[in-house]
Amino acid sequence: MRTCVAAGFMLHLIKPLGFDIDNPKFRRASTNHITWSDYTLYENFDDFAKKNKGEYFFMTRYGKKAPSDIDFKAIPSDTDIYLIFGKESTGIPPEILKENLDRCFRIPMAAECRSLNLSNAAAIAIYECLRQLGYPDLSFSEVQKGADYLESYDAVLEAVHPHC
Repeated sequence: MRTCVAAGFMLHLIKPLGFDIDNPKFRRASTNHITWSDYTLYENFDDFAKKNKGEYFFMTRYGKKAPSDIDFKAIPSDTDIYLIFGKESTGIPPEILKENLDRCFRIPMAAECRSLNLSNAAAIAIYECLRQLGYPDLSFSEVQKGADYLESYDAVLEAVHPHC
């Protein structure tokens, strides 16, 4: 969720979820990014597919290409791109993957490693897509402390801790 907020991506949650979105413990664990996240909840994949047209790409350990092998820049700018991830425990249902083999990808990793955790895998794929597209609508400078924070750091330090 935090990655979607940081990337400016809409989060699409497809049931069954591996967590209870209304559970206060979940909200605390998500550091309240669920309240900032632009998200929609769907009953199942068919419900999602009916309501969202565009280019789908499926992250799976069975994929045969890397995220960098997908040419996101070749997709028309008026076409929505969907990066689809499954549950951390079971992944995307095999019947969905089998229907979309040419759109399955994986993150290359050492043979001894079965998978990355979902948030890390999503961040890698999302930021590869954004890299190829030139990071549209994202800030290239620090917005909370200011773009010139480090340049003025000594003055800030002196104001906060004189004679240090």
